[in-house]
Amino acid sequence: MEPTGIIKNIVWSLGPLQIAGSVVITWTIIFALCGAAKLFTRKLSLSPGKIQTLIEGVFLAAEDTIQAILPNHAQLIFPFVATLWLFILITNLVGLLPGIDSPTSDLSVTSGLAILVFLSVHWFGIKTQGLKNYLRHYFTPSPIMFPFHIISEISRTLALALRLFGNIVSLQLGAFIVLMIAGFLVPIPLLMLHIVEAVIQAYIFGMLALIYIASGIQYHELRIQKEQGE
Repeated sequence: MEPTGIIKNIVWSLGPLQIAGSVVITWTIIFALCGAAKLFTRKLSLSPGKIQTLIEGVFLAAEDTIQAILPNHAQLIFPFVATLWLFILITNLVGLLPGIDSPTSDLSVTSGLAILVFLSVHWFGIKTQGLKNYLRHYFTPSPIMFPFHIISEISRTLALALRLFGNIVSLQLGAFIVLMIAGFLVPIPLLMLHIVEAVIQAYIFGMLALIYIASGIQYHELRIQKEQGE
């Protein structure tokens, strides 16, 4: 395990085109998750075995969390947020493998994830409220608020990318320093710390994404209810 941070491990380059190791690992994880999804859903049963029970339990827990925040739109939001949770968890945990760094220790990867969240907020807002109704909140309560709304969305997107990046890099740096000082005398506590932190960071990122989406949708619903009440 070596700390990478902002410095990218370039595995292939052709002129200005460069492919970093984090890109290769990210796409490998994507294909692996697609293959696993196809494999585990090929023979679903009404009397599930241990693997199917475990998978269903994980997804039911995710669905209940989303349902608690967005009860009227849980089925719409669930695929995106659940996939986000699962993907970030796997990318965080893959750093435990010898010689492999977590893709989320690359700022470009976390930035890409944050941009997806940024776009999803608008996508779900427009899908549930309509383009005209959704855009109205940028000029509420006054058109002068428009630039402040834009600054707010850009700043929270940057914060989302930097938070995950910083936490994963600091975790890997901490593990690297401890291993350099103590050798392999403390591998098990270090391993457990990495697993716990990987789960926590994946959960926080997904929850923030869910809260951002929910805030946009619920804002419009509350405004519409207020207008109808008047």
